[in-house]
Amino acid sequence: MHYAEGSAMPPLLLKLVFNRIANQRAPFFIRAVLRQVSKQVQKGFIDPQLALHIGFWEAELAKHSWFAGGEFTAVDIQMSFPVEAAAARLGYEGKYPRLQSFLERIHARPAYRLALKRGGPFALA
Repeated sequence: MHYAEGSAMPPLLLKLVFNRIANQRAPFFIRAVLRQVSKQVQKGFIDPQLALHIGFWEAELAKHSWFAGGEFTAVDIQMSFPVEAAAARLGYEGKYPRLQSFLERIHARPAYRLALKRGGPFALA
């Protein structure tokens, strides 16, 4: 369960931060430097890390319906947020059918729907 927060989320957080750095309003010369640094960090570190993690998730879901086996567990609750964040920030568009299926099954769960009803919708952008 610690993997979701300690390993899966840091590259997603870095992706968010470096995307924002690249889009900062700044003087022309500084803005160009920020964009170039952001692009290089994403290309050289963040994107390969995300590909590694997302590939791992997809491969694990090829073994079982859920992350820890054939039954829904707390691991799936923990992993739902990184999978959701990756889908929102990177899109899966047919590249990761098992992750897309996982999200659809999570979203179909009555407890998930109840949580949204009580807490309100959320958006990851």
